Amino acid sequence: MFKRVALFLATNLAVLVLLGIVMSVLQNFFGIRLGNQGQLLVMAAIFGFGGSIISLLMSKWIAKRSTGAHVIEQPRNEAEQWLLTTVHRQAERAGIGKPEVAIYDAPEINAFATGANRNNALVAVSTGLLRAMNRDEAEAVLGHEVSHVANGDMVTMALIQGVLNTFVIVLSRVVGRVIDGFLSGNREGSGGGIGYFVTVMVLDVVFGLFASMIAMAFSRYREFRADAGGANLAGRDKMIAALRRLAQNHGQSTLPGQIQAFGISGAVGHGLRRLMLSHPPLEERIAALQRAA
Repeated sequence: MFKRVALFLATNLAVLVLLGIVMSVLQNFFGIRLGNQGQLLVMAAIFGFGGSIISLLMSKWIAKRSTGAHVIEQPRNEAEQWLLTTVHRQAERAGIGKPEVAIYDAPEINAFATGANRNNALVAVSTGLLRAMNRDEAEAVLGHEVSHVANGDMVTMALIQGVLNTFVIVLSRVVGRVIDGFLSGNREGSGGGIGYFVTVMVLDVVFGLFASMIAMAFSRYREFRADAGGANLAGRDKMIAALRRLAQNHGQSTLPGQIQAFGISGAVGHGLRRLMLSHPPLEERIAALQRAA
């Protein structure tokens, strides 16, 4: 947990420094008045959405490179042929284009879907899943991932993150200017004093944590929705069986951080730590499917 907080602090400090440099350059060369809230909103939107959109556009490439996934182009065996056929059949039922299908080497039972376009996505499964699950359970997992694509979850997550990033950047700097003005006696100037920079740095972290909680709450909601989609595509009993298999073999996800939220299997947590989890507990997901039945 400490490592995650330290990384978050370092990232936000880097964003703050970079934002300050870019704004200073724009002020010097283009005469932009940084106290203008409209201009601040434009700059915040560029920074807030920029990273999210770039990550979304690069998501398939990043996923393939970071997991070493092998995309099935010409099936080498019966298992790969089954995977390809099943995903494409489910995609047709879901009304989306045929995703790329890949296998990546990992001992855990996991799978993920990613991509900037619901008609040009990637669905990948781990070798651990293929070894531990029977065909019915694996079919349900594939239906879950295809549902993520059909629901446009990757795009929605990127947009939500962009809005939250923009909110954090704007609000922290507005509050920073108010506090700086109070400490400096409302002196004129656009540079900002020490009160401004300290306040912005602290609020970037505080508001950023709250923004992450909101994003993770939506991520947990979309897992319930993808489970329902998997039940529709493969069968409710198969989806419940697949989640029970995950619960029996649950372990820490080895997916890279950039795509960990898109795996079917997420981390486990209780109390306040649960607010930062991208996946709800498996027992809650199973119970939700049973209630829907």
